[in-house]
Amino acid sequence: MVREEASGEPRSDLPPATAQVSRQTLVDRQTESGTLGYGTATTVPGRLSGTLTWLPATGATVKRGQPLYHVDNEPVLLLYGSLPAYRTLSPGAEGADVEQFERNLRALGYNGFTVDGAYSSSTASAVREWQEDLGLPETGTVELGRVVYAAGQVRVDSHQATVGDPLQPGADVLGYTGTARLVTVELDPSDQRLVKKGGAVTVTLPDGKAVAGKIVSSQTVVSPGEGMNPDETKLEVTITLPASSAASLDEATLDVAFTASQRENVLTVPVAALLALAEGGYGVQVVEGGGTRIVAVETGLFANGQVEVTGTGLTEGMTVGMPS
Repeated sequence: MVREEASGEPRSDLPPATAQVSRQTLVDRQTESGTLGYGTATTVPGRLSGTLTWLPATGATVKRGQPLYHVDNEPVLLLYGSLPAYRTLSPGAEGADVEQFERNLRALGYNGFTVDGAYSSSTASAVREWQEDLGLPETGTVELGRVVYAAGQVRVDSHQATVGDPLQPGADVLGYTGTARLVTVELDPSDQRLVKKGGAVTVTLPDGKAVAGKIVSSQTVVSPGEGMNPDETKLEVTITLPASSAASLDEATLDVAFTASQRENVLTVPVAALLALAEGGYGVQVVEGGGTRIVAVETGLFANGQVEVTGTGLTEGMTVGMPS
């Protein structure tokens, strides 16, 4: 940018090109490619020893109370909750994990106990009934590894083991995702300004239709570099879509438009019209008749080659110079 002295006196050195001061809505928008799928998969490690005797097909949906897989021909069940199973549950046990299990048992239709976080004899009786219905030994105790918790129903994404494999605690069995269609976008960390949880985005589907999406989460992902290449850091953003908009689509690449900020009804000039002033800050060269004068301005939002400006006497429709 050319350095100029701020002055209100007209000058005769007309610029080679000009532009108009306009009033408009300025939007800082950036479009990136996203992948339609089901989000990042979670791997399920086994907690029981034995032989893997059954797995659901990839793509299958598993709901509360249904088996995720079988060990020695006995089911490992999916239940809903945020706290992972970490111990055997039996009479006398108390805690948030007990209450979480009791809520699931009640949701599956079993009664006769209180959902209160205390594993009572009544809870054990309901568990024996549940075990009988599943064809499990009726012990009244929930062994560690018999249930797996997830936030809701899941979609089987991959098999990490094969039917017939011997299992030991800690061995990966399968991977799952949620059942909702999601869009995943990888951004450079410098684009953090685009990401606001709950923020709206516009997603363009393969048929050209634009639908509204919502940012639900973001996380920093570091991919190890190969050989002499450094590690690569990305910001992984997850976006939800209206349920009906992507129901018929398989995995696809979509355009996602992020809006970082928006300023309505502001004065703008082309960024190229800004002059760096010798005393600091910026100004614009206002063209009036056969002369020019420099007006100091405060800048706001930059977007799409335009910049928001405010300055004494600056009004819509004024002509400003475009330095060569």
